[in-house]
Amino acid sequence: MKAHTKETQATMTPEKSLQYLKEGNLRFQNNLKANRNLLEQVNDTREGQFPFATILSCIDSRVSAELVFDQGLGDIFSARIAGNFVNEDILGSMEFACKLAGTKLIVVLGHTSCGAVKGACDNAELGNLTSMLAKIKPAVEAVTEPKDENLRNSSNIEFVNNVAEKNVQLTIDRILNESEVLADMHKNGEIMIVGAMYNIEDGAVTFFE
Repeated sequence: MKAHTKETQATMTPEKSLQYLKEGNLRFQNNLKANRNLLEQVNDTREGQFPFATILSCIDSRVSAELVFDQGLGDIFSARIAGNFVNEDILGSMEFACKLAGTKLIVVLGHTSCGAVKGACDNAELGNLTSMLAKIKPAVEAVTEPKDENLRNSSNIEFVNNVAEKNVQLTIDRILNESEVLADMHKNGEIMIVGAMYNIEDGAVTFFE
């Protein structure tokens, strides 16, 4: 499989880009990786890059976007931060990726058993981690069940996963509310912004559509 070129990127629509990721995840789940010569792709992309998607995911070592979606060099922009939330810098990166570099799709990818979400649920405090986890607290507060405080912590994995899913949804809301550039592109159908959850137990990605 060749690296994307300006011509192939131009043929990608938001819907087609999403389908590419779905197909890639199915290959990943079935251990059927696309045939790529990565060194050839290094050579193919030395003059420029033409990715079709931008993926915001967690730094979790089990959730590499390139691997779980079976993508090669030059296929996707990958932004990673614990808890897959956005800030001004990440929003700027996304604006570059979509408005200037031509990607057609933004995916906010959360995952099950997320350590950052667990930390937010447990009110963990440690150096700069304290202020980072505060960015995820709105998702914790937005999940209203269970009401019993003894069940609203990392020992309740169902609660943790519900918070992780809510965090994805709130992150998409922030993208649309805090980036006029991306909101306009989304409104005009130039890009699609979708949420998804990766299951660390079976490698499956579920998209919210």
